[in-house]
Amino acid sequence: MSTHSDRLKALREQLRADRLDGFVVPLTDEHMSEYVGAYAQRLAWLTGFEGSAGNAVVLPEAAAIFTDGRYTLQVREQVSGDDYEYVAVPATSMSDWLRDHAPEGGRIGYDPWLHTRSWVREATKALAERGAELVPVASNPIDAIWSDRPAPSPARMEVYPEKAAGRSSADKRAEIADWLAGRKADAVVLSALDSIAWTFNVRGGDVEHTPVTLSYSVIHSDGTADLFIDPAKMTDAVRQHLGNAVRIHDRTAFGEALRGFSGKRVAVDPGFGVAAIFDALEQGGAKVLPVRDPAVLAKAIKNEAEIAGHRQAQLRDGAAIVRFLHWIEREAPKGGVDELTAAAKLLDFRKETGLLKDTSFDTISATGGHGASPHYRVDETSNAKLEKGQLFLIDSGGQYEDGTTDITRTVPVGEPSAEMRDRFTRVLKGHIAIDRARFPEGTTGGQLDSFARQPLWEAGLDFAHGTGHGVGAYLGVHEGPQRIAKPNYPGGGPAEPLVAGMICSNEPGYYKAGEYGIRIENLVLVVPHEVTGAEAQVLGFETLTYAPIERNLIEPMLMNAEELRWLDAYHQRVLDRIGPLLDDEDRAWLEKKCATIG
Repeated sequence: MSTHSDRLKALREQLRADRLDGFVVPLTDEHMSEYVGAYAQRLAWLTGFEGSAGNAVVLPEAAAIFTDGRYTLQVREQVSGDDYEYVAVPATSMSDWLRDHAPEGGRIGYDPWLHTRSWVREATKALAERGAELVPVASNPIDAIWSDRPAPSPARMEVYPEKAAGRSSADKRAEIADWLAGRKADAVVLSALDSIAWTFNVRGGDVEHTPVTLSYSVIHSDGTADLFIDPAKMTDAVRQHLGNAVRIHDRTAFGEALRGFSGKRVAVDPGFGVAAIFDALEQGGAKVLPVRDPAVLAKAIKNEAEIAGHRQAQLRDGAAIVRFLHWIEREAPKGGVDELTAAAKLLDFRKETGLLKDTSFDTISATGGHGASPHYRVDETSNAKLEKGQLFLIDSGGQYEDGTTDITRTVPVGEPSAEMRDRFTRVLKGHIAIDRARFPEGTTGGQLDSFARQPLWEAGLDFAHGTGHGVGAYLGVHEGPQRIAKPNYPGGGPAEPLVAGMICSNEPGYYKAGEYGIRIENLVLVVPHEVTGAEAQVLGFETLTYAPIERNLIEPMLMNAEELRWLDAYHQRVLDRIGPLLDDEDRAWLEKKCATIG
């Protein structure tokens, strides 16, 4: 099965053997993770799609792949239109498509460990209108044909220092026990990997870019816990760290353990708890409470130690970024730099800090038309040289023990066009509007999102992704529940008020298909602001990311006096904070890049 068409054919043969008339293939794992281990990359193996969000449905005579606006270009480059219909979500959901295309009376399979209960109910209802049924499978049919499927990572769990975490695991579990008491619940299931890592002050290496360990946990109302994990991942140091209040079990025992809560009230997050968890608890006689995982919001509101660590990580990372930007400006016009070379060079600069653990996601190193795909991922096939007249977009981040970074900069190779400067300046104006926003407590990111778009809207332009996402503390680079985005954009859901201590990205952009992409991204911290006469607590943002914004792409005439003052003040802070971390040559370059514009 050397081609994806061969794999699609093999899956259809397997479905016939399993007496199924279709199968749903999500891009996730048993924990509803955004980034998943190689063993769970079923969608990529089957279709070739390498984005971070998508699904596919395979029927006997038809197949479709579902992606949102971030991947409109990428899915067409990576997935054959001869094999799959391209379907845009949320305009058309998988359930809608199934209702219209499933064979009447058909049996459509799904893996209950890879879907939420809400999706199962939605799809069941849609298929019923077709006279078809949704059928849970005991084993995933893709696994039956994926002969060289990688094994799960053997990486061991590691202790995360309390000095970096800012709180002990016992304290966090006690807080969760209080949360359970308030809901008259006996236990809560934690299945989101970053929630487990945060709650127990542990980290791991099972998922690329995210330092987590494949595991499940049940926390009880007395503050004790059961942790389900491959025993080979445990060390004496982790056992000692967890203490006697945390009982260790083999990960394979988790499903059966859920059936032992007869008569108990057990909380499960409907967003991260897969259908199989709900099913096992209910089959065992438990009363399931579908409520948000108590670690989600607590994890999002960073404490003083996490904030201090993040600031240090940002300075270290910012110096690496400045060294890279200087290098790219010097070398790209010579014609010898391509996308892979650039990504590798930036990784080298980060590694030279001596503290890099991993990148926080696959670096988006995109020149020319590749930049118009917001989540472009370069490989040997797509790799392109940076050429004069193009824009080069680099979106990247690092994982350090004291913080997770995420930054995007866009630079010209040679002289940019007037249109490029216009579009870049409009994106910058939106970026500044978010950074300068002041808002009362209770405001959601969705209420701020239009601030970033207004300068583009004025020219009849927009961008098809959210303006900002939450960021973890040496955890996921994409962390909820907060976000800055239109409610109907990818990842949308119940609006979450912004709270002091949350970290968000600020990343408006503009993308011209086939020609170029522009994005400017910093991370910001939600902080209180003193406003004379305010009748409620006022919040705003503190910028955490420090690297110059490309002055050769700015059209000052499009900016007002306040925006220019913001830009000059920001660049002065970049110079003050990053300059001392550089050698003489890089510092001299930074001084020119940070010179006053207004």
